[in-house]
Amino acid sequence: MEEELNVTYLTFGGHVELQKYRYLYFIVVFAVYILIICSNATIVYLIWNHQDLHEPMYIFIAALLLNSVLFSTNIYPKLLVDFLSEKQIISHQACLVQFYMFYMFADSEFLLLAAMAYDRYVSICKPLQYPSIMTKTNIIVFLALSWLLPACQLVGYTIMTANQQLCSFTLKMIFCSNSIFKLFCVSSRAISIYGVFFFLWCVIFPLLFIVFTYIRILIICYHSSGEVRRKAAQTCVPHLLVLINYSFLLIYGLIMARVESDIPNTVHLVMTLQLVLYNPLFNPIIYGLKMTEIHKHLRRFFSLATTVFMTGPRVS
Repeated sequence: MEEELNVTYLTFGGHVELQKYRYLYFIVVFAVYILIICSNATIVYLIWNHQDLHEPMYIFIAALLLNSVLFSTNIYPKLLVDFLSEKQIISHQACLVQFYMFYMFADSEFLLLAAMAYDRYVSICKPLQYPSIMTKTNIIVFLALSWLLPACQLVGYTIMTANQQLCSFTLKMIFCSNSIFKLFCVSSRAISIYGVFFFLWCVIFPLLFIVFTYIRILIICYHSSGEVRRKAAQTCVPHLLVLINYSFLLIYGLIMARVESDIPNTVHLVMTLQLVLYNPLFNPIIYGLKMTEIHKHLRRFFSLATTVFMTGPRVS
């Protein structure tokens, strides 16, 4: 018989704690999910639709925003179903799939940010070599590796996790992440070592690479003209803001994974939602406001949409 895990953010000690608020939570979370899809999809559409945005930098931005939508889709639909259900459960197999997808898209974000940092490094520090380095083929390779490396490395990690015997069937998080490890009868040293290796490969090493590239960019900009510094700031600052925001969320997530479950469930729910709320909304806002070319097309898009809405579509 397929094992089922209880999701306990709506119930506590057998008593319904947040039952009367579940429809309110559903409406708020559903609105956030729609906003995430629309905001990210709008910028991806603009990059796809305008030829002047078919440059490596914008292609990586589109990939990053698409990754945010996929990451959110792994979490929000199941969360919305739970809000409308009397009993919140998830099968062991479905939990493992969500676990796999959660870490795949989360770690792909760091690799995409590393690819974006390399693109900016070549553009600013080696401008004459930029066309020969950032070719269409290399861009495809960078994008493929950003998704395939975490996907392949996580297969073994997930299989090891699936083979562990469970002695508890109550999750302490609103989605399946490393909270699933607390269900094991005996902690696994092999899984811990694999997890450290995976964390180093997909988070720490890309982060160190990003820091190195931006240090090099800062050194070059320091010895360059004001025009070079201005252009570098226009393209690098949004990436740095996204990186800083995501790094803080990662640290926050690691802390949340170790928070004891005796805090009020409402507080625990709100705190956990931060992990899947800020980043998918923060990225399109930053790129929409701070990237000049995207902002220009975004203004035209909303101006046209407003005109059509106010006057109605033209009938020929």
